Amino acid sequence: MAHTAFPIAPQALWLRWAWLLPLALLPAVVALPAEPASWSVSWVAPLGIRLGFAVDGLARLFLLLVCVVGAAVLAYTPGYLHGHARLGQLVGLLIAFTLAMIGAILADDLLLLLLFWEATSVLSFLLVGFERDSPDSRESARQALLVTGAGGLALLAGFVLILLAAPGLRLSDLAQLDPAVLVQPGFQAGVALVLAGAMTKSAQFPFHFWLPGAMAAPTPVSAYLHSATMVNLGVYVMARFDEAMGAVAWWEGALLSIGTLTALWGAMQAPRERDLKRILAWSTVSALGMLTVLIGLPNELGALAFVAFLLAHALYKAPLFFVAGNIDHATGTRLIDRLSGMRHAMPVTALVALLAGLSMAGLPVTVGFVAKNSMKAAKEVSDVLWVVEGASLLVSTVGVAVASVAALRIFFGAPAHPAGRAPHEGSWRLTLPPLALAAIGIAIGLFPALAEPLLMDAARLISPTLTRADASLETEWLLRLESFAIVWVIGAFVYAGWNHLYRILDRLRFLDRAGPAATYGTVLHGLKHVAGVLARALQARRLSRYLVATVAATVLLCLPWAFGLAFPPPVAISVDAAGVLVGCATAILGAALAVRARDTLGRLLGAGAVGAGSAIVFLFRGAPDLALTQLAVETVFVVVAAVALRRYRQRQGAGAGAGRAGALRAGVALVFGLLLGAVLLALSGQPFDAAMADYFLAQSVPHAHGRNVVNVIIVDFRALDTLGEIAVVMLAALAMWPLTRRPPITRTSR
Repeated sequence: MAHTAFPIAPQALWLRWAWLLPLALLPAVVALPAEPASWSVSWVAPLGIRLGFAVDGLARLFLLLVCVVGAAVLAYTPGYLHGHARLGQLVGLLIAFTLAMIGAILADDLLLLLLFWEATSVLSFLLVGFERDSPDSRESARQALLVTGAGGLALLAGFVLILLAAPGLRLSDLAQLDPAVLVQPGFQAGVALVLAGAMTKSAQFPFHFWLPGAMAAPTPVSAYLHSATMVNLGVYVMARFDEAMGAVAWWEGALLSIGTLTALWGAMQAPRERDLKRILAWSTVSALGMLTVLIGLPNELGALAFVAFLLAHALYKAPLFFVAGNIDHATGTRLIDRLSGMRHAMPVTALVALLAGLSMAGLPVTVGFVAKNSMKAAKEVSDVLWVVEGASLLVSTVGVAVASVAALRIFFGAPAHPAGRAPHEGSWRLTLPPLALAAIGIAIGLFPALAEPLLMDAARLISPTLTRADASLETEWLLRLESFAIVWVIGAFVYAGWNHLYRILDRLRFLDRAGPAATYGTVLHGLKHVAGVLARALQARRLSRYLVATVAATVLLCLPWAFGLAFPPPVAISVDAAGVLVGCATAILGAALAVRARDTLGRLLGAGAVGAGSAIVFLFRGAPDLALTQLAVETVFVVVAAVALRRYRQRQGAGAGAGRAGALRAGVALVFGLLLGAVLLALSGQPFDAAMADYFLAQSVPHAHGRNVVNVIIVDFRALDTLGEIAVVMLAALAMWPLTRRPPITRTSR
């Protein structure tokens, strides 16, 4: 938790000005057209995959959040990690994450969206685990990767089912999707899997636990990924699918249920924490739940409330994470019990906390008030259950209390901080970026018309029938004070009893043993245990056991398929066929001898007989040169190996076929041999495709100047392959060379 003193390292110029990169993108983002536009280029033509991109009002809003908050984070990071030896790596990862988010927002093709989605998961893993020497950081990064990675697999499966039901579908086509496609079970199953993947990314219950755990990441990472970008990617996908799925019965109910449960759970967990950063993390979980609820509201005003709250949350939560980082940077702790009266030592940070806290509490003339007013208007015209209303009230009151903890408890009252530290305000990099974000929130609260066009264009993508005549961000806030007063009063009481509420909820920690986080730990432990059992059973450091397991698995996979093979009708045995049968019989007898022999020399002779049988088969199948090569190789191998065996004392075995293990191996080998023989027999009955043979016969002389087609294929058409085989043989010979040398005689004295 304490801020670590890092070794001093010179900061490159690009690190100081990296924040200009996302800032330079702002004019282009603002200039994007409000009307939907798309473009694409061919990517994987045989599969019909294109690099498709699209931009509209919703994408523009998310791009603005990514660029504005990204610029603040990149300006803040060199000040927070000043002198860190790996500062450049962190800034590079943050830039890469920014580009991945931009790609995910602009992606129109489903597979392209999946590509950028997975990129954000991998980069999040690297960012959360940035402090790689810390066990907590490594475990948090692994947890985040496993949860969001599992969501990525669900997203992949969902996209596959969707594309099977609607080939070539793009995100921009969802609004015009044929209603007949919507009712297809495959399409709905695909959307359900996409929803599950979005839930993992946006920390919805029961996948929420990775987000508070990710607070082990450095503050810039938390402020960027966990307030305005990565966690919002899941709700972005939900919003994309909402217009098309709004007519499906289970869609709205699922969003309302999932969002309400997530919002309640996050609101109840926040008072159980003493770490300011984790308190903010749980409030983020609660806010993400409310965003999901707003998407699920069955009216146009819900869309406007969604985009307004999305903007407000980014503009007050990111500064509050910066505040937590500044406090940790100055005092070495984030525990609220050890901090008080910090406004004297850190006046600018206190101002940031106050401005962002006012927005989070939803007080007048703040962006939070504008968002809360839109949310209240949306719920007033919706026929939602009392559970949703109650959850919204609880979340709002806890939000007021959390804002008070961050803005009042830490910065007001008698000065208190850890001994041995002299808190002071940081450089402009630690104060100006969060102050700018908080000031933007106040400016929008004072002049909502500044953001109204942007938010209306974004909301219309979710609810195309929304018009400015139906809804507006402008409000007479004096007339709304009475309706919000109850939330502020209850929130003040929750803040006043924060310590008492903590002690009450702390007694319920035994319930954590049955929660989602405990289930994750149990499943992970079970997987490790099963993996250990399988590893001990299969990986016994014996090649024979590995081979048996591999062959047995092949048999089990292929045996059901083999029952459907069609075999050719029997034919009269010719001389060539009789020769092939003799060769096969010789190989079978040699294999039996190799299996039953009790000494190594007998097994060697049996293996040689198998080679001789193969040579007979080649001879009667019209390949005399290959037969002579096979016979020569087998003869030389048996002779050389027999000579080598005379130089060493061989350990006598009990016979490969003895005992249960031998019986198992023999059974697996017999079934595999029969299966392979059946496959070859079935293939021999298939029509022969002579296209390749005709090509080599026709091109052997004009291209390779040779009439021996087999030799031409080996040394010309597939020369590189032959060269590789020769290299392998030479390396094997070099490895065998020491075995042919007589070992030195060691004399021992008596």
